[in-house]
Amino acid sequence: MRLLLEDIDLPAAAGDQRIVVAMSGGVDSSVAAALFREAGFEVVGITLRLYDHGKVIGRKGACCAGEDLEDARRVAERLGIAHYVLDYEARFAEAVIADFARSYGKGETPVPCVRCNERIKFRDLLGVARDLGAAALVTGHYARRRRGRAGVELHKAKDPSRDQSYFLFATKREELSYLRFPLGGLSKEETRTEARRFLLPVAEKRDSQDLCFVPQGSYARLVAELEPEAARPGEIVDREGRILGRHDGIAHFTVGQRKGLGLASAEPYYVLRLEPATGRVVVGPKAALGQSRIELAEVNWLGDPLAEGGAASLSVKLRSTQTPVAARYFSRGGGAGELLLAAPAAAAPGQAAVFYKGERVLGGGWIRRRLDPEHPLPYMPGRAAG
Repeated sequence: MRLLLEDIDLPAAAGDQRIVVAMSGGVDSSVAAALFREAGFEVVGITLRLYDHGKVIGRKGACCAGEDLEDARRVAERLGIAHYVLDYEARFAEAVIADFARSYGKGETPVPCVRCNERIKFRDLLGVARDLGAAALVTGHYARRRRGRAGVELHKAKDPSRDQSYFLFATKREELSYLRFPLGGLSKEETRTEARRFLLPVAEKRDSQDLCFVPQGSYARLVAELEPEAARPGEIVDREGRILGRHDGIAHFTVGQRKGLGLASAEPYYVLRLEPATGRVVVGPKAALGQSRIELAEVNWLGDPLAEGGAASLSVKLRSTQTPVAARYFSRGGGAGELLLAAPAAAAPGQAAVFYKGERVLGGGWIRRRLDPEHPLPYMPGRAAG
């Protein structure tokens, strides 16, 4: 494989340009660096030290741990490129880890990988790349960047099983112009084939599975340390408030959850909502889960221009593994918006609702409180966009 011109999309000759690659020590970012190095660019690898890696040394399935820093160094040595490790532990602790715990304390189900991309990789690291005079920042994400009629667009990866576009919805237009995703057209096995061709020492390295900053995958213990209220025991109640059981903290639950409730009943119960003020977990039948209207905050719009009060027909993912469902999006301005789903679906506060039009990502926002189903959706004129 060779880099496609659409993946490079840079005006000058390769030999005249410096590229910064975010190197995690995994096979994906390592292959991304190798491809640009092969294309003749001056490649600089940067690895971020995001937390006290001594806590997770030897734990399989964690990214950015001590072994990953060493793997990134070995790959850079193999490719003959400059490599730097930057200490972002304090920044990551507040912008991602503390935010993660606070979200659970508010009865939400956070997506820390989006926050890390938004607040660390595509803001802080992007700034470092610019300071180094790089023409672009390259990552190993499985997504595609394309030029459209009105500028750069974000698209799904070619391989649906590897697509990471959901986690990139918060990427700003100006950031997207500077980013490159050379693996978007590959499957994971094709990426590993490239790693073997380049004789990279991480060619057979296993993919990370857990959250990088959670030792042994015990996120509830971390949340309990940082946000004790989220680990406060409480009641499990039905929609009428009848006590059905007890729990060890709302941090153990998410909207739509069925397993782990410890309730005996003829019909299975599902988590309908979490009440951080009372510490209650409210459960009910599956039929009660669905909602048609969803309020969003911090919306990042990447589609064709959409004015406040405008509307767009699109499909939306309410979780990263969910099949997109048809919806109508209404912009309220100031980063707020509402979704009207074609069919009711479960929506967990704290998760991301990511918008699509076919393969193109139109943006997305964070799911907030459930709107009153009796309150009519205001008429908002405007043509469908995106």
